[in-house]
Amino acid sequence: MTRDEALVQGLVRLGDNTLIIGHRVSEWCGHSPVLEEDIALANIALDMIGQTQLWLGLAGEIEGAGRDADTLAFHRDAWDFRNLLLCEMPNGDFGRTMMRQFLFDAWHSIYLGRLLKSSDARVAAIAEKASKEVAYHLERSADTVVALGDGTPESHDRMQAALDYLYPYVGEMFLSDEGDAVLAEAGIAPDPASLREEYDALVGRVLDKATLSVPENRYAQKGGRTGTMHTEHLGHLLAQMQWLQRAYPDATW
Repeated sequence: MTRDEALVQGLVRLGDNTLIIGHRVSEWCGHSPVLEEDIALANIALDMIGQTQLWLGLAGEIEGAGRDADTLAFHRDAWDFRNLLLCEMPNGDFGRTMMRQFLFDAWHSIYLGRLLKSSDARVAAIAEKASKEVAYHLERSADTVVALGDGTPESHDRMQAALDYLYPYVGEMFLSDEGDAVLAEAGIAPDPASLREEYDALVGRVLDKATLSVPENRYAQKGGRTGTMHTEHLGHLLAQMQWLQRAYPDATW
């Protein structure tokens, strides 16, 4: 795999992560428990979609095949997406959504922190912009996990159930393949496995405050790096997200 091929793959993964979880979060618009949460989640979704445009836009530029961010977002089917499985898991109740967001934000903040030192100036520039937004996302999701986990008996039980359900998807964040090795060797992006210790420490501190426990099968793992293990959830999500483009291909207004 060439350096450019690995970089395109890495950028698409980053863009797909933010696109899919951004769309999931947007599903709360008009349905959140209180108005403040409705506005906050809508803004987080917008941040994610903005980051998607940057990552996928750069991927299309480097690929040189005439595909821009919109084409990559709307003209691919489920098996071509490379997002983490965690990002596409259904919202469930509010607690599960915030637990999913926290588990992703913790990884995202650490990964972007490493990208700030990328040998590719374009990647570092996007990471600099995105990391400021994600710092807020992480602060907010962590505070909510603590508030609900250390709240009423019902909110605690719901957050523990959410953690038990979602935690098996965490392991995928730290798997690597040939493309990751190429990027790490070039100093463009970190080896995913190198993030695990920092991630576990960050997540552990928050879960301790939230009086929540990592599942006993903490090393059980769902998902992989091949992009072929998406659940049926992604197909349903794309049917909604890409409906207009599929109904009116390449329409303009």
